[in-house]
Amino acid sequence: MTEPTRDERVELALDLLAHLEADELSLAEVVDRIETVTTDPTLTRDILDTAELRGIIERDGGRIRHNRGGTFVRFESQVVQREGDFDCRRCGASISTGHFVKFESGELGPFGSSCIRKVLGRE
Repeated sequence: MTEPTRDERVELALDLLAHLEADELSLAEVVDRIETVTTDPTLTRDILDTAELRGIIERDGGRIRHNRGGTFVRFESQVVQREGDFDCRRCGASISTGHFVKFESGELGPFGSSCIRKVLGRE
């Protein structure tokens, strides 16, 4: 599998931000989610700037408000489980069941069962 391009990573991160279930998060919590797509600080800033320009989020100091009401990941149809040897993209743990989120821009994962819920804002 090839590494996503810079533009593909931006779009994937924007899809993730658009589907967060929390109305408001700290900047650190939002960066934690973006780091499932990229750990490049410059790209992270670009993603936040683009999300704000597109109206996905509003920044208020260290808080991020989510502007897309009603958009959330449907676990039954957008989260796919696969068996194999994986490392969780959020915490790095070895997992045998990977959870992958299908967005319009691509697929994000694998995540463990608790990390998928954290990344999507369900915990």
